[in-house]
Amino acid sequence: METATAVTDVFLMIRRRKAAIFTDAEESSTVFELKRIKDDQLLDDGKTLGECGFTSQTARPLAPATVGLAFRADDTFEALCIEPFSMPPALPYGLLYGFRLA
Repeated sequence: METATAVTDVFLMIRRRKAAIFTDAEESSTVFELKRIKDDQLLDDGKTLGECGFTSQTARPLAPATVGLAFRADDTFEALCIEPFSMPPALPYGLLYGFRLA
């Protein structure tokens, strides 16, 4: 009887400046394959995402791993720039404490 190998998905948020790209990939995908979907630690093209530390335990759907995106011009990369997200407004008092409006 054959045993099926489990496919382990990782969920990533690729960020550059104010842009965010959400994607998923298999843990066994190479970094080169990730770059085709659309690096302070530069990632080696030949390594898998799992070898770079992106696993189904560290890159979950509700808490995706963040990967910075920097473009290369000639032989140098631009400085990595990721803008912080804005904070959501505070919840209204009624929602915060569960009051129902009649």
